[in-house]
Amino acid sequence: MSRRNGTGGKTGGPAGYLAGLSTSGPSQRQLRVGEEVRRVLAEVFARAAFRDPELAGVSITVTEVRLSPDFRHATVFVTRLGRSDVAALLPALKRVAPWLRTQLAHTLRLRTVPELHFQADTALDTAMYVDTLLRLPEVVRDLGHAEAADVDEDDEDDTAR
Repeated sequence: MSRRNGTGGKTGGPAGYLAGLSTSGPSQRQLRVGEEVRRVLAEVFARAAFRDPELAGVSITVTEVRLSPDFRHATVFVTRLGRSDVAALLPALKRVAPWLRTQLAHTLRLRTVPELHFQADTALDTAMYVDTLLRLPEVVRDLGHAEAADVDEDDEDDTAR
């Protein structure tokens, strides 16, 4: 056991356990490299003619790339503009992932090129769903009552001062 704080040294105890976990989010380098990977993949998708028949003539948009802390894995979030059936393309994207990784290796100067894992980006669909919910008459009515109550409380606070 370490003499300092009784934490168990480099590998033992809570300090050693938490050393490998990132609780503060991605580092600046992860964000920068992730954005570069996104840019290169977007260019490849825009200009490449894929041999896979499922990807031929399909417009794919890369919305985000998240890198693991060791830069060995990249989760690529993709969507199709105007369509929500991107999940059907994920097996085809998995098949062309090694070729895309090679394209990244030719373009980026990285020690290790990350292995690509594709996921459908549902953020836009979720945002549209929430927007639709917020426009429902019942919700608008309830929000109107809540805003009126907030204004009344603010007026009471102002007169009390």
